[in-house]
Amino acid sequence: MRLTNKFGLPDPIVNAVQNTGYTRGSSDITVTQLIQPPLIRKLGKEHYEEMEEDASDRVWALFGSSVHHLLEMAYKGRTARVEERVYAEVLGWKLGGAFDVLEGSTLSDYKVTSVYGAAGKIEWERQLNVLRWLLHKNDTEVDKLQIITIFRDWRPREKQKNPDYPARPIMTLPVRMWTLDEAEAYVKERIALHQLAEPPMCTDEERWATPEQWALMKKGGKRAIKLYPSQENVTLGTDQFWEHRPATYRRCEEYCSVSKWCPLWSNVTF
Repeated sequence: MRLTNKFGLPDPIVNAVQNTGYTRGSSDITVTQLIQPPLIRKLGKEHYEEMEEDASDRVWALFGSSVHHLLEMAYKGRTARVEERVYAEVLGWKLGGAFDVLEGSTLSDYKVTSVYGAAGKIEWERQLNVLRWLLHKNDTEVDKLQIITIFRDWRPREKQKNPDYPARPIMTLPVRMWTLDEAEAYVKERIALHQLAEPPMCTDEERWATPEQWALMKKGGKRAIKLYPSQENVTLGTDQFWEHRPATYRRCEEYCSVSKWCPLWSNVTF
């Protein structure tokens, strides 16, 4: 993959985002890849040499790497395991995953994210439960999972206006823990999907889809009176009209590095 610098970032920043120190170890597939859509992984392998990413798009990842580096130093001298990678053989593949902190029987993962991005992240639940299963396969038991979020866009004034807004820029979120049997079934199902020569198309959930909607509008108004999934069984008033809002796929539009080679996305956009 080629790293570009279209916005002229200083060389030290470019060098930093290019050398975050990430390694997948000896794994055939990582926990992150396991959770992501199999089609994305397949296209990424096929087109890796053609792919490019701008340094500006890695800035927040750099923040995350910095936090992990500081935490690794902060935990020195404590009875905790920090930034370790564990493996297990599954259906002939070696699955590897790196965890942030295991202290006692509590597995913690640190995330630098937006306030909005912390809501209902099923990927985080899957990640920690697979890591817990990997630790179990390596004779280490975990009985508590948690995400420690650091909000990069937290604003004090928002708390005064919104009672549901985080009270501080750091929050600990408990993560629902699966049974080990549930985790193993999930891991095997995902490995089998990734092993297919022709993986399935991404689901709407994986594409972070917002479904098609029809907005009931009032003439002269700027905001919808109400949103509907279709126009059926709705009678318009004399001063009302429909505004069609097509489905959107946020991951495909903004966050997928292989969308230009994806048959599903190409069919949608061209």
